[in-house]
Amino acid sequence: MEEDKNVTAMSEEKHPSQGASYTYWVREAMADAAPLPLPKKLSQNDIISSQSQPPTLGSLWNRAGTWEEKSLNKWATDRIKELLMSVGSLEFSSGKAEIAEVSKCFGDAFLVTVRNKKRVGYTYELTLKIKGEWIVKEEKKMVKAHIDVPEFSFGELEDLQLQVQLSDDKNLPQQDNFQINLDLKMFLHPVREKLLQFEQELKDR
Repeated sequence: MEEDKNVTAMSEEKHPSQGASYTYWVREAMADAAPLPLPKKLSQNDIISSQSQPPTLGSLWNRAGTWEEKSLNKWATDRIKELLMSVGSLEFSSGKAEIAEVSKCFGDAFLVTVRNKKRVGYTYELTLKIKGEWIVKEEKKMVKAHIDVPEFSFGELEDLQLQVQLSDDKNLPQQDNFQINLDLKMFLHPVREKLLQFEQELKDR
């Protein structure tokens, strides 16, 4: 009896190396293939519904907001320099000084989107060139120095430290050298205030 082509058929064959026969099943491929989905035209309600979805953070391709990291290095470096250069001149008992240049501003700043929640962070280190003048032995003396700010990170500004190094400390009396170092460490407060402003601006991006 002839089998229907769309019905599973049973056949017998003999393996070349064995005399015994075995049975296998044959199924016509197209018989079980799922039909291809038909294209569906979006209705006006479908379009309105998609537009009414709540906005998500991150890029358009990352609608689920699973993970996305964006570098903010260029903005952060430029903004830190701009803020620190606006500190202005500090007056001391026997002199005054100002930040002449942010000679080193190195680090990373980033914005991460995780599960549709925004997180920011940064790690930086700085070197500030200082110029000023002090009264040394009843004469005004121009003084140059640099202040290193060791590596600091998001939320750690309360532990900020400054390391002062005078450029011509060998030409200064020891007592004046010591006093100028103490004076320059007073830059800690205004520098920290500017970095706190930077940190807040970073959080608001």
